[in-house]
Amino acid sequence: MTVRATPLLDLIKTPDDLRHLDESQLRQVADELRQETIDAVAVTGGHLGAGLGVIELTVALHYIFNTPSDRLVWDVGHQAYPHKILTGRRDRIRTLRQGGGLSGFTKRAESNYDPFGAAHSSTSISAALGMAVARDLQHKQNNVIAVIGDGAMSAGMAYEAMNNAGSMDSRLIVVLNDNDMSIAPPVGALSAYLARRVSGRGYHRLRSIFRRIARNMPSKTLQHRAMAMEQYARGLVTGGTLFDELGFFYVGPIDGHNLDHLLPVLKNVRDMKNGPILVHVVTQKGKGYAPAEKSADKYHGVVKFDVATGAQVKAKAAAPAYQKVFGESLIKEARKDDKIIAITAAMPSGTGVDLFQKEFPDRTFDVGIAEQHGVTFAAGLATEGFKPFATIYSTFLQRAYDQVVHDVAIQRLPVRFAMDRAGLVGADGPTHAGAFDVAYLGCLPGFVLMAPSDEAELVHMVSTAVAIDDRPSALRYPRGEGFGVPMPQEGKPLEIGKGRIVREGTKIALFSYGGRLRECLKASDELATYGLSTTVADARFAKPLDVDLLLRLAREHEVLLTVEEGSIGGFGTFVLQALAEHGALDRGLKVRAMVLPDIFIDQDSPNAMYAKAGLDAKGIVAKAFEALGQNLRGETVKLVRS
Repeated sequence: MTVRATPLLDLIKTPDDLRHLDESQLRQVADELRQETIDAVAVTGGHLGAGLGVIELTVALHYIFNTPSDRLVWDVGHQAYPHKILTGRRDRIRTLRQGGGLSGFTKRAESNYDPFGAAHSSTSISAALGMAVARDLQHKQNNVIAVIGDGAMSAGMAYEAMNNAGSMDSRLIVVLNDNDMSIAPPVGALSAYLARRVSGRGYHRLRSIFRRIARNMPSKTLQHRAMAMEQYARGLVTGGTLFDELGFFYVGPIDGHNLDHLLPVLKNVRDMKNGPILVHVVTQKGKGYAPAEKSADKYHGVVKFDVATGAQVKAKAAAPAYQKVFGESLIKEARKDDKIIAITAAMPSGTGVDLFQKEFPDRTFDVGIAEQHGVTFAAGLATEGFKPFATIYSTFLQRAYDQVVHDVAIQRLPVRFAMDRAGLVGADGPTHAGAFDVAYLGCLPGFVLMAPSDEAELVHMVSTAVAIDDRPSALRYPRGEGFGVPMPQEGKPLEIGKGRIVREGTKIALFSYGGRLRECLKASDELATYGLSTTVADARFAKPLDVDLLLRLAREHEVLLTVEEGSIGGFGTFVLQALAEHGALDRGLKVRAMVLPDIFIDQDSPNAMYAKAGLDAKGIVAKAFEALGQNLRGETVKLVRS
């Protein structure tokens, strides 16, 4: 691998070192930082395009502001790799998203330069406003800056925060990183000049005079009209009327790759004394790396790649990915039923909805990063007889929980929730792990909950969801490839609430819900070597639970283990409740519920994460022996209370 010379970047251990450089050297720093980011992500994979788009902005922010005393909050955080390189983490940057390495997002525990952890969108302005108010209450003077992308501005939370901030006098700086939306007029010398002028002290003195005159108008109506005239006049030349209406002083748009434009504006903004300010910066995703600039998604997320060509090192898939199976299955159902609608919240390719969209563009709706709206939008469609599939990552659906309860469940509307990223997800870590949906949906009356044990089962569960037309339903499926099982030509609706026996035994019963079935079968094989005959059952449904199957397992086995890729409060809890209600715990049955541990598991390979969670075959075998009161050598273990 070619080692590239980075003489200035080598001098920078923290932003304090950066601030000792001359402004004339920052262009070279930015160029070296861009190359270092490319070289690092080529080794680790991760989010590339977003980081390349904010190279100059990152350098300028750390140069102008006194971080970490000045709080710099990155929305989502996937664009923060250059920020990590400049803030003392360059020596670990090639551990990004690896086990024991740096997080792919901002993380408070990782650095005091990360004042707020994030991996979900549109939280930065709210968090930054909280920091600004805390500063004011303590009579401090530090700056607080939130950097938010245009995509994140599609979420209502961003506007709720801006509306709140606009009604206050707390000094807050919001940088809108506009790299996709067409909300900016052409950016060039004139707009940069205007931005410098309206952010400068001279303009602010005139503005203060104008406001004093307005306040002395004889009536409230004239006062409001005078203030509006100033705002709209400025909006005509800057395009910031919307933000002015929300109570922000708008500056921009400016070229986010031109340091000669960025630096003076950020200096002016830093030195302003009053109120919330929005700086509109226009950037390009993937800037400075030709393969990323040409890519349709600007290399948003990549695996390891060759720097010279941009070619990504993708292993040949042994089986289709679950999201592809979901998308293709939904297409087949939609060809037969014109009432089927697909909805996603800015994740069409991540969920398989992009495949559906190609065939049914008029029946596909990407609502943006607006899960709350997406769920209630689906509910509205359901009231009119349509069959909406709200296809949202498990962790992202958490953002719309009230809508799931109030707008869907209470009204018993047949919205179908398809939740990608069920269970542990690997490199994205705890922020994207689908750990809680079984618990948070299973407690809602009337819901049907399904989880396929493989990709063929997913095909049938899509068909099942289509057929459920009298109540809400949800199916969860993991990230990544299936198992390469034979695939059905078309899905067949399953009997609601009925599981299946996959392997018969007599001593131990493994009752699996979802994607751990293969590990249960491996565990069964290993238990057989110890002379322990094992039944393996696939629940298919967590709700309604197959109570008949459960009671049979309880009657015919000494040990019953439930296994799931979710938190406490889910499938295992439902099983224990049913066993208790039917008196099945009164006869000495040894029951253990295997769930994710009560911690947030940091990023690693999925296999390593499941091993840590004890949800692999080895962990299942160990749990069976524990329930029997033995260790793996067959020795009786005396259980002593501590």
